[in-house]
Amino acid sequence: MGTVTQTPLANLGPAEQLRAGRMPRRLAQLLVGLWLYGVSMGLMIRSGLGQVPWDVLHYGLALHLPLSIGQVVVVASFVVLLLWIPLRQAPGLGTILNAVLIGVALDVTLAMVTAPSAVAIRIAFMVVGILGNALATALYIGAQLGPGPRDGLMTGWSRRTGWSLRLVRTSLEVVVVAVGWLLGGVLGVGTVLYAIAIGPLTQHLLPLFTVPLEEREPVSDASR
Repeated sequence: MGTVTQTPLANLGPAEQLRAGRMPRRLAQLLVGLWLYGVSMGLMIRSGLGQVPWDVLHYGLALHLPLSIGQVVVVASFVVLLLWIPLRQAPGLGTILNAVLIGVALDVTLAMVTAPSAVAIRIAFMVVGILGNALATALYIGAQLGPGPRDGLMTGWSRRTGWSLRLVRTSLEVVVVAVGWLLGGVLGVGTVLYAIAIGPLTQHLLPLFTVPLEEREPVSDASR
């Protein structure tokens, strides 16, 4: 058995992620995080006070396609994964599960939760949605089983261009929000608060939920 390292986030390929140990804990945390992510997106939509930036695009597309918004999320995730090819990004298990489960959880949430009429409840939905999304992000990233399709697009683009991750993220989100708004997506105070709060909240929560991986001895040339 290897010893446990306290390195916050490891830079591992897809196969290495699966061999890094603690799979029951990491897989459970990944699944909880992805489901919570979809639920938090649903609460933001039901609040009517603004959507997550990428959801502005998803919602706008759903208005023009014979698909639910959750189905649009799934399709868009796999389209984004195609953009990984020129960036030479390799998806992990978490990447594929991210592409599927979040959209399913979103549709389930929207089917179970109706839009409230009381302003106080709408505000509560928005706040819980933002906080829940930050927690969900820390959970699935902390599982260290691969980035989500959109996260990988940002990091891959940043690596290939040399642009800062902040600049890449801002550029992408400005584009998707603008296109989504033109298609009928909903902008609001929730969109602005999400954009301001999600980074600091995730940064604060991530160390709490990053699963330390097992440090394995390097394979010697003689044993290859």
